[in-house]
Amino acid sequence: MIQATRKQWIKFGIVIVLYLLFLLWLKSWLGLIVVPFIFDAYITKKIPWYWWKKSKNKTVVTVMGWVDAIVFALVAVYFVNLYFFQNYVIPSSSLEKSLLVGDYLFVSKMSYGARIPQTPLHMPLTQHTLPIFNCKSYLEWPKWDYKRVGGLGEVKLNDIVVFNFPAGDSVASAVQAEDLYRLAYQAGKDLSQPIDMNSLTPEQERQVYDYYYAVGRKYIDENPQMYGKVITRPVDRRENYVKRCVGLPGQTLQIKDRIIYLDGKPNKEPDEVQYRYIVRTKGMLPEDLCHELGISLEDQMAYYTQESVYNMPLTAKAKAALLARKDLVISIDNVPDDDAGGLYPINKNTGWTVDNYGPVWIPKKGETIDLTLDNLPIYERPIKVYEGNQLEVKDGKIYINGQQTDQYTFKMDYYWMMGDNRHNSADSRFWGFVPEDHIVGKPIFVWLSLDQDRGWFNGKIRWNRLFKMVESIK
Repeated sequence: MIQATRKQWIKFGIVIVLYLLFLLWLKSWLGLIVVPFIFDAYITKKIPWYWWKKSKNKTVVTVMGWVDAIVFALVAVYFVNLYFFQNYVIPSSSLEKSLLVGDYLFVSKMSYGARIPQTPLHMPLTQHTLPIFNCKSYLEWPKWDYKRVGGLGEVKLNDIVVFNFPAGDSVASAVQAEDLYRLAYQAGKDLSQPIDMNSLTPEQERQVYDYYYAVGRKYIDENPQMYGKVITRPVDRRENYVKRCVGLPGQTLQIKDRIIYLDGKPNKEPDEVQYRYIVRTKGMLPEDLCHELGISLEDQMAYYTQESVYNMPLTAKAKAALLARKDLVISIDNVPDDDAGGLYPINKNTGWTVDNYGPVWIPKKGETIDLTLDNLPIYERPIKVYEGNQLEVKDGKIYINGQQTDQYTFKMDYYWMMGDNRHNSADSRFWGFVPEDHIVGKPIFVWLSLDQDRGWFNGKIRWNRLFKMVESIK
């Protein structure tokens, strides 16, 4: 006979209603297996959950008290980070001066709908590696299929978005910041005889790039002392990146003279967009002027001759302010336009550059495209890697899952992400589309900002950025 008090039943009722609403939101009834344990914890109390509290050994009581608190905290953090929000720190300057290195962001996973974890068994507060032990922080099994719960909205044009690095499915452990595919192509190219790509047909071009990649990948695998072991990662365990969404599913994107065009119309540039310039000065730029204009030490990559020559990113405001200093600045010129060592798709000779890129059509769920050997390099990775198909080219014909075809219908939406620091950002120009299953969440506000160039008693904390809403950063 259950002898539960009215207070116990009320507590149980509140908890079970909240839990069932949570399962309804997830659209997953597997969690119902937990209900009997909740019932026992509040009503029947058959399982001795707090047996240690009755122990006469004070050490046991103290130790188990700490264990109980730590386990509860880890479970709470696990669910909060998975479904509601997480902390993210800006590690690089790719979004400056919109978001700065050292900005700590409150990232909402509810904005676009949280993903059901594809690797549910993982250590909270780690992305893929356990510190100190330097091993995986997750188990490969069980692995669940991609599913996203209902969110407060969808990714909109010019949103700043946190997502998993698409090219991070395979990484060389000693150089994890590098894109393994670009790394292998470049290594294979360097190890091979130079070939004039301009004289080749699309099929011949493909064969050459396949050869480059095979040679480079073999070299990487045979030199673990330089590259480390090549490891694979599931989608939700890949590195977190933050960029601005400048292209939506179904749009055609092109960059002409640095300006992004969508379906032939120029997209609004971010207020704090930066481009790199060659700045010639009459000596070094004063530190106080650089600080006033937001020019970090990283930005001040100076080479000194008879005059100082800086190769630095500047906002329009900083550029105008420097031009006005005739006593210091001789000239400011655009940096030469190039392909920065290889742009997406790396296996196609496009002639595109960082400032003049495309056009590319961004895949949209349910939309069908005509496939040719000419456009296949652009869409090969989404078809093969992100949507899990077998793709081959034999005798100039395209085969998907063993069937010859000249069309493909996409199963997911894709996005085009770029940094606001346009010449200092590894973004979609280098590794292509971001699939919807890689979207993590939306930054809401900056809760802390630390200047890496300043000391704690010399402006380390950027007080003016605390609780700055990311939505206001246009």
